[in-house]
Amino acid sequence: MNRLVLVGAATLRPAGGAPAPDAPVETVVLPPGSSFAAATDSLVGHGVVTSRRLFAALARLRGDDRKIKAGYYEFKRGENPLVVLRTLAAGAEKTARFTVPEGFTITDIAAAAEARLGLPADSIETAARDPALLREFGVAGPSLEGFLLPETYSVSRLITPRGLIRTMAAQFASAWQPAWDGRAAALGLDRRGLVTLASIVEGEAQVDEDRPLVAAVYLNRLRIGMPLQADPTVQYALQQATGARKPRLLERDYQFPSIFNTYLHPGLPPGPVGAPSVKSIEAVLAPAAVPFLFFVAGLDGKHVFSRNYSEHLRAIARIRAAERANRHRGQTP
Repeated sequence: MNRLVLVGAATLRPAGGAPAPDAPVETVVLPPGSSFAAATDSLVGHGVVTSRRLFAALARLRGDDRKIKAGYYEFKRGENPLVVLRTLAAGAEKTARFTVPEGFTITDIAAAAEARLGLPADSIETAARDPALLREFGVAGPSLEGFLLPETYSVSRLITPRGLIRTMAAQFASAWQPAWDGRAAALGLDRRGLVTLASIVEGEAQVDEDRPLVAAVYLNRLRIGMPLQADPTVQYALQQATGARKPRLLERDYQFPSIFNTYLHPGLPPGPVGAPSVKSIEAVLAPAAVPFLFFVAGLDGKHVFSRNYSEHLRAIARIRAAERANRHRGQTP
């Protein structure tokens, strides 16, 4: 009996091996819940598997007929059956890269997911407000805004909007360090407050060295009851109202009626205004020991910091003069 099994196994061992070097590549999509028979039909239909009978027998012998995983796969026509079975059993599908830059809002993420992954933007935004996901990740608030980690993800091409949001929220939860809660409490912030302030720092700081300085300015303002007057909060309010991000604010924008507008409302806004990086969270937890209350963006992307309003006005005047000088030099032959 054992001899017959061994002979059978040897017979089923695929001959030849690799497909022709110039064999065309076929895309095979196996939806969730696909049976082995349906997967085989698709593989045969694309010319990846040339013998349905031998492929099925080999799968049964290896036990792979019960292990195949849904996914988006790419195989060459006439691929070695063992390679096909191992790939399907491992779920080694062709993934897509999805990059979420630091500071992206849920609206930004939804638009990017629609453009790059083909997922409906409104479904992404709905998933980010899913009460079950909010409970799962312990997020207090109406959405997962600020609690989705900005980074590059390798995701299944069959991922759902809810699956994408859940993946990003899980990455944020994994990156969270338990000690951060205690350090935030020492600053008078709860977790949501920490993430909210970090999201503002993210929106303001253009270079890493500015992050602890910007964080210090806002913490200093909070401590003395001074309005934050943070542009990222106004930009967020406008985006929520119009669906579009406004990179440069006009004077009238600072009067836009929103609870997120920190020019009109003291203290922190009710929630994050984007996805902060770990660097911005750590900057809030370890702010620079400086007395600054103001800052303005310089020509090199770095900020110029000031202790009082008169210093701030002088810094603005110097920067504006430098801008004019640069424009003048640019017009000189």
